[in-house]
Amino acid sequence: MGTGRLIVLTGPSGVGKGTLLRALLKRHSDLYLSVSATTRQPRPGEIDGQHYQFVSRIEFERMVAQGELLEWAEFAGNYYGTPRRPVEEKIRQGKWVVLEIELEGARQIRKTFPEALRIFILPPSLIELEYRLRHRAQDSEEAIVRRLDRARSEINAADEFDIQVINDDLEKALERIESALFAPAGV
Repeated sequence: MGTGRLIVLTGPSGVGKGTLLRALLKRHSDLYLSVSATTRQPRPGEIDGQHYQFVSRIEFERMVAQGELLEWAEFAGNYYGTPRRPVEEKIRQGKWVVLEIELEGARQIRKTFPEALRIFILPPSLIELEYRLRHRAQDSEEAIVRRLDRARSEINAADEFDIQVINDDLEKALERIESALFAPAGV
């Protein structure tokens, strides 16, 4: 890989970003996944420091005030952000760093890292997105409604990104991401 690079992956909640990212990392172990900080409570099976850095609201606000985050946003009543130091260190080491973040944070990254490759993952439809959110059984009805309302506005921002990938078939979506990342220049 040689030269460090920042790759931003975003899209509505429930669109399959995490599933695509896990498959991408499994196939390309030289990619480095940035671990976001969040104030939300861990979901079953999530491990602090591996899935997220789970921090208090006070600690998160301190990180913002100290400039320790590359980007941050409030989503569904919780803060999410990308710790600056580990990302910058990996890029300096020539690593490719992948951020899985929300739209607001991706917009902040566009300003701070304009050379980042920005990929937006789209659902096949809003009906399918609602189905996925309900069947993952991780959120309350209120949270699902909030996430669907937010998804409608996020989908309208897809054209702000370098690449748009519809996640209607996992393998095809993964191949499109791989092509964007690894295809030789000019292909």
